[in-house]
Amino acid sequence: MKKLIYPACFYPADEGEEGYTVVIPDLPGAVTEGDTIEEAMEMAIDCASGWILTSIEEGEEIPKASKIKNVHLEDKNGFKSYIILDIDEYARTHGSKAVKKTVTLPNYLNTLAERANINFSEVLQEGLKERLLS
Repeated sequence: MKKLIYPACFYPADEGEEGYTVVIPDLPGAVTEGDTIEEAMEMAIDCASGWILTSIEEGEEIPKASKIKNVHLEDKNGFKSYIILDIDEYARTHGSKAVKKTVTLPNYLNTLAERANINFSEVLQEGLKERLLS
């Protein structure tokens, strides 16, 4: 999967308090926060990536990202920024849902693969990624 880019709205905490609240408008319910702008950005990427990965694992459609100029801030002290999501990388460390598939292949390939200690799941995953995500 290519990297995804979504707009995010950053709102500073009330006066006298530290931190930022972050809303990703295209992903309903995707709200997070951080004590610093750096942490808020990291948390926004983590929150949005988790939202997208869950949608993929559940077979749901992924919302298209809005153009940042069409995103409206709820607070005049806030600002908008794009966040970049690497879903493949996120899935490698956070993906937990696995699906069992039964495949059919010629007996001679099975025999050769077993002799070579081939991991069938690994080869299938690599092939699917190459075909679908390249």
